[in-house]
Parts: sequence; C-alpha cells; structure tokens
Amino acid sequence: MTADTSASEPRERAEYSIGDLAREFDVTPRAIRFYEDQGLLAPRRMGQRRIYTPRDRTRLKLTLRGKRLGLTLSEIRELIDMYEPGRDERPQLERFLTVLSSHKASLEQQRSDLDAQLSEIAAFEKRLRKQLGGRRRARS
Repeated sequence: MTADTSASEPRERAEYSIGDLAREFDVTPRAIRFYEDQGLLAPRRMGQRRIYTPRDRTRLKLTLRGKRLGLTLSEIRELIDMYEPGRDERPQLERFLTVLSSHKASLEQQRSDLDAQLSEIAAFEKRLRKQLGGRRRARS
C-alpha cells in the first residue's frame, strides 16, 4: 500500500479542509474525524478548524484503499506508519504482501464455507420439492 502519485490526480495543495477531503474522496466529515480518532490522520488545528496537509490527504487515500481491500484499521495504520519517503520500501511491501496473503486466505475460506452452505441448501430444496410433489400426487 505504497503512496503512488500519478499524473491523473489533481494538483496537490498545501492544505485541505475537512470538507475538501470529504468531497474529493466521497466520504463524510464524520468518517474523516473517525480516522483521525483512530490515529490515521493528524491535522493541525486553527481554533475549531482542522487543517489537513498533503500527508494527511495521502494517508486518507491509503486508508480508503485499504478499506476497499477489506483490511482492518489496525492493519492499515501499521502499513501506513511503515511508509517513509526516501526510505527502503521493502519492509513495508513485504508486510503488505503478508497481510494481503492472510486476508486472501480468509476470503477463500469464507468462499468455501459459502459454497458448502449453498450445496446444503440446494440439497434441502430438492428434498422438499420431492416431498411436496409426492403429497400433491397422493391428494389427487
């Protein structure tokens, strides 16, 4: 979950309001405050107003990407906290691969469990239809 900056992104500003980030990432200000409470974002304050930096914007972007992948907030925080511009990314990438592999294995197990449940439901449906069909003939 490394920070990539592509040419397709809007030009980075020096600071953002909570409303700016909420609109850009289609999340509520409440969600942003929650991520702040969880230690994922650390805006500075001017009175009651929160001022987010480009670093906060990137951390929010990575948080939302991690959520889409199904990672927990603690996994996301761990991965984001490992990132330091200019440092070797290998430890972060290796940890990210480990987290993704674990999550993938969990999803595959869930899929297997769902397939087993669906097969069991299909077997029950078949048996019930057969019973209902037999009763209709008996009444006729």
